[in-house]
Amino acid sequence: MHDHDSERLATFADVLAGELPGTWTSSHHPAEGKDDLAELTDRVWDMDLVAQALADHPLQQAAILTRPDGAQLVVLDRPERGGFLIAAVAPSNLPAEAFRGLREPDGIVLTDDPFHSAELVAGDLLARFDTALAQARCNAAGIRPSQPDRVVLTWQPDGSLAAAPVSDTVAEVLAANGFVRDESGTYRLSGDDTTAQARAVRAIGPQLDAHGITTALQHPSGRIPPTATPPTPMPAPAATRASAGRGR
Repeated sequence: MHDHDSERLATFADVLAGELPGTWTSSHHPAEGKDDLAELTDRVWDMDLVAQALADHPLQQAAILTRPDGAQLVVLDRPERGGFLIAAVAPSNLPAEAFRGLREPDGIVLTDDPFHSAELVAGDLLARFDTALAQARCNAAGIRPSQPDRVVLTWQPDGSLAAAPVSDTVAEVLAANGFVRDESGTYRLSGDDTTAQARAVRAIGPQLDAHGITTALQHPSGRIPPTATPPTPMPAPAATRASAGRGR
């Protein structure tokens, strides 16, 4: 691996990180870090273009873009064709079951222009990655994901409620009613005071309804919700995906 190749990749990734929406930092992984590159190869969340490229050409170097919430993207060069490849990196702190039934947010080809490439990533890969990442985190936590027009509140074993909002509007309503966002992006409402919890749930319904968003409670088997909480319809079962999804 020539020094100018490493510098080219690192420079491109640095500029790209600064142009993506949100806050991203870039780190370069050179050829000397063989163990790190091997682990990274196994975590590339792709079953299409990037997976094929890695099968044909084992990873020699890479640049990792990292967001404060732990989301990561990997940037690879294409020495034979020019330009770069970028793909999502599957989080290492989730069990294999969390990825079952999920479609991989397959990577895309980038040009040598980091500014144009940032537009491609923001308009394509990043949206698919965030959707898949939220679904995987919900699966790991046993939370049924919400939809743009429907928020699902899921009872947790400790009596708390959890939700994975898909819009800022929903997140603001949840936060205003006592839900606290954790590092995974899930909003949780403590069950220490069931009366306060029930009051919050009652308040959330009309507030979301004003935005055209419905609310549903998901009750695990054997869990009885607070009596002060009005009944809400159970969410319809999600359709079973044909894809086996990513396994680890």
